[in-house]
Amino acid sequence: MSNASWQTGLQQALTRSTPPDRSPRVAVVGIGHELRGDDAVGLAVARRLLPRRPAWLVLAGGSAPENCAGTVRRFGPDLVVLVDAANLEAPTGAIQWLECDQIGGLSASTHTLPLSLLATYLAVDLGCTVGILAIQPACDDIGARLSPPVRHAAQRVAQVLSAIGT
Repeated sequence: MSNASWQTGLQQALTRSTPPDRSPRVAVVGIGHELRGDDAVGLAVARRLLPRRPAWLVLAGGSAPENCAGTVRRFGPDLVVLVDAANLEAPTGAIQWLECDQIGGLSASTHTLPLSLLATYLAVDLGCTVGILAIQPACDDIGARLSPPVRHAAQRVAQVLSAIGT
């Protein structure tokens, strides 16, 4: 999937889920384990977004993002964006937008709950659109840092999310 197509998919999900009479309510949940290299990419995106999108709910969900469900519910989003490293069988740093129903076969092994289950739960419970911005990792070794292609992908995702609706 090209860079333009993940951005298009994200924008279409936002447009489809936001009522025309108000600004979008978006919750972004960064997922991953801080000490496992590229697995921390969702957390890196969340850190970059916090100062840029004060009207949005931006959370660092860590390796147990289901613990953020109550906070997300109280916020009442139109769109929930889960950001995580996932094996997309693509080049390192590749980004894909996946709708809730496309997440089923996604491989992400450092979480306490499968993303497909979390995404379905949020979509049903909140009645909103849920999707994932998945980024192909290179390494999830303990103690590793984000690889350069994944760091660049995190920066790009944060830029795009920061520009939406502004």
